[in-house]
Amino acid sequence: MNTPLRVLMVTSEWPTPEHPEWAPFIVQQVKFLRLAGMEVDVFPFRGARNPFNYIRAWVQVQRRLRRKRYDLVHAQFGQSGSLVIPKRVPVVVTFRGSDLEGIVGPKGRYTFQGYVLNLLSRIVASLVDEIIVVSASLARRLPRRIRRHKRYHIIPGGVDLDLFKPSSKQEARDALKLPHDCLLILFGGTPHVARKRYELARQAVQHLNGGCGVELIVPRNVPHHIMPLYMNACDVLLLTSIHEGSPNVVKEALACNLPVVSVAVGDVPELIGGVPGCVICQDARAKTIAAALADVLGRCESFSSRDLAEKQLDDRLQVQKVINIYHRTQRNQKGPGIDLTGLDAAVQ
Repeated sequence: MNTPLRVLMVTSEWPTPEHPEWAPFIVQQVKFLRLAGMEVDVFPFRGARNPFNYIRAWVQVQRRLRRKRYDLVHAQFGQSGSLVIPKRVPVVVTFRGSDLEGIVGPKGRYTFQGYVLNLLSRIVASLVDEIIVVSASLARRLPRRIRRHKRYHIIPGGVDLDLFKPSSKQEARDALKLPHDCLLILFGGTPHVARKRYELARQAVQHLNGGCGVELIVPRNVPHHIMPLYMNACDVLLLTSIHEGSPNVVKEALACNLPVVSVAVGDVPELIGGVPGCVICQDARAKTIAAALADVLGRCESFSSRDLAEKQLDDRLQVQKVINIYHRTQRNQKGPGIDLTGLDAAVQ
């Protein structure tokens, strides 16, 4: 069980010099897999909804699999799994959100491209050896046959507890040059990503006494190692997404003792539903969210969630579960393979 495995990680999201904030949860997983002794090579690509990008990436992945021996491929997101079909080695796919939920367009509606991605992901799920989803809500989007036989594993992403930890609010605000004389609400997402609903968050903050005495903080293009400063500088994290898988930003906030106000998406209700000082909004109206923010910001008692993070959210624990699945593929080399009957199940 302790034998190092050679893994090719295929991912459609990976940090770039222009976007150092992209996919920190995948970077973390690779880091902890390597620390655990796995030999992990990363193949990043950008599909950008362009079929030619996928064709070029498919050729490159297949060439790499011919030239170098790997024990398995781990594809992050359903679209990445399409690059390793037909299979040359066992394949594990992690579904993380929009690959099974769909893509939200600028007008807040699900797009045709998202429907195609959803269909592609369901087909991929029917062809690979092992399936990981990051939340139970996401598992419900898998093909019916896979759900019926429970041929999947729920493994949420974890938190790097050495990076995300409580520190001085005053020092964090000084470091980021943020004001000390108002309450700071940290927006849990990238504002230009439609499904994050930045405008809804902005409206909710405006409802708080007209926005006086509070400020919405929106980090842009911030490297992941800087985010703990924002977590410790702010007074509450706000998540307003249309859908999520298992948002790491919520878990990182808990690791920093930052309370959370969120709409009910992904596994957030399970994460914070029983945490005093955090609130799940009953609906996604700006007034409802504002009331929840006022409730959390008006509490006088100190907030502490670090113990919860240490017991349940440590990335080392979650990565060990992934490694166990890697070894499972080695014990069951035959797997489902390319079974054309799986295509029928994919559209159910």
